[in-house]
Amino acid sequence: MPTVSVGRDRLFKAIGRTYTQDEFEELCFEFGIELDDVTTEKAIIRKEKHLEEDEDSTEDEEVIYKIEVPANRYDLLCLEGLVQALRIFIGLDEIPTYKFSKINGESVLRMNVKPETSLIRPFVVCAVLRGITFDEARYNSLIDLQDRLHQNICRRRTLVAIGTHDLDTIRGPFTYEALPPQEINFAPLKQMKSFRADELMEFYKSDLKLKKFLHIIENSPVFPVIYDRNRTVLSLPPIINGAHSAITLKTKNVFIECTATDLTKANIVLNTMVTAFSVYAERQFEVEPVQVIYPDGKSFVYPDLSEYSIEVSLSYISNYIGVTLEVSNLLTKMQLRVKKAISEDKKQCHFIVSVPPTRSDILHACDVVEDVAIAYGYNKIPKRRPASLRALPLNQLTDLIRTEIAMNGFTEVLTWILCSYKENFSMLNRKDDKLTAVIVGNPRSSDFEMVRTSLMPGMLKTVGHNKDHPKPIKIFEVGDIAVLDETKDVGAANRRQLAALYCGANSGFELIHCLVDRIMEVTGNPFVPVGDNTGYYIKRSDEPEFLQGRQASIIYKGKQIGTFGIVHPEVLNNFDIPDPCSFLELNIETFL
Repeated sequence: MPTVSVGRDRLFKAIGRTYTQDEFEELCFEFGIELDDVTTEKAIIRKEKHLEEDEDSTEDEEVIYKIEVPANRYDLLCLEGLVQALRIFIGLDEIPTYKFSKINGESVLRMNVKPETSLIRPFVVCAVLRGITFDEARYNSLIDLQDRLHQNICRRRTLVAIGTHDLDTIRGPFTYEALPPQEINFAPLKQMKSFRADELMEFYKSDLKLKKFLHIIENSPVFPVIYDRNRTVLSLPPIINGAHSAITLKTKNVFIECTATDLTKANIVLNTMVTAFSVYAERQFEVEPVQVIYPDGKSFVYPDLSEYSIEVSLSYISNYIGVTLEVSNLLTKMQLRVKKAISEDKKQCHFIVSVPPTRSDILHACDVVEDVAIAYGYNKIPKRRPASLRALPLNQLTDLIRTEIAMNGFTEVLTWILCSYKENFSMLNRKDDKLTAVIVGNPRSSDFEMVRTSLMPGMLKTVGHNKDHPKPIKIFEVGDIAVLDETKDVGAANRRQLAALYCGANSGFELIHCLVDRIMEVTGNPFVPVGDNTGYYIKRSDEPEFLQGRQASIIYKGKQIGTFGIVHPEVLNNFDIPDPCSFLELNIETFL
């Protein structure tokens, strides 16, 4: 979860109360966040540079609180949002009402969107904050909030990119265009000379911060760009803003624009920015709207500060939490306005919960229940034993089989459910039919590119990393694999598999065959002649991961449920295993 670093003294001053460290930790726990670390700014720098700590250096240093917040609470990613939420929680402030500035239609700033933007980043949303008073701390907080949003909901600027500008240095109406990079020329932030956009791509390849965003647009034939009325470049999203409209400590009026490929997330980001910093506006919590006009003539006014309602019954809340509570007061502490309603038959009590623009995490009635529980206090909820609690039949069968195989001298292992594409296919001599494997989009590591379709790769990797272990190595695993399944609402299905492996100099077909017979015996399935569907039998198979002529399929009630045999030498070599191995894998869900 994201961590927000704030100065302790500034935090307490903004809250209006002073706490000991233990008291503040308790407040954080009650609110559903966590005081993760207490440090100083110089200590953070020393840690980053691997310098030794000076024993006398901490006396006059500002104490920094690192506070861990929920990943979906974007309103808590800065000091301003955190302070406002805590002050409302402890009853010092009322829930603010965000509203538009009163301006006539002709004075509304406009952003005209050109049709070419649909080729790269089709959406833009904007707003204006007027009469802002900046000091160094507020300025840094604004920049930090942008960075945290970029790393979080904006997915490193791929979905949304934020630009903030000094409105007094530019003139509307504005245009959002997409042009060939050779036609865009401006001086970027912190630079004195002008660059063409294609030259900027080369210039920033050596920049440690910006080079990781270049891939988003560098291969596109057109780059997004925002101009004002005088053709002054405001920004080249999602890379860099122009130097001309840069915000300073003297800035009074701030123009905020968010370009995006995801309009919903762009609205959340814009709302987060304006609601957090409208507290510093001349007219507190007041935001000036901007009209965005698209090529098809449709126009929209942003930001969307409207509240939406969720209806939740008292019985729904009480059943989930286990306690009947005074819901209205508790939800008010969590920044949610509530109206109570009684059904016509006077038997049901309902609450109409108004969700403000700061709480984009409230999507369902269960989110309201969670806020009620947080405001009441999880530690205050009495413990109770569920009326009935039974294990699922599949889990009961799994435990019985695990116990039986362990009694046969095998050691249980637990391997990753994600694996590399290569391990699941080419290293097992298998080919991908494109109809079975669940592939992970944009994997963070080549080790976790897909969901395993077999327990075999993990078992062989385990042996490969423990090949110096005394022989024989006898291991097993009971776990899930995943396969594509169009009949499921998520497009894939889990299957519970059993796998066992025997590795040693005398490993043979008969050693794993006897384990197959024992498993079928304890599950009450008799061995029957070929073609008899009342029990199980084996027949010759031709799987590429096993040695030809030393493998068999397990047929249970006319259906193949597994395979066993001697692992092919090429497969063993792929996993760096010097000794022969016998392997078994079967689906245990068929026994239910």
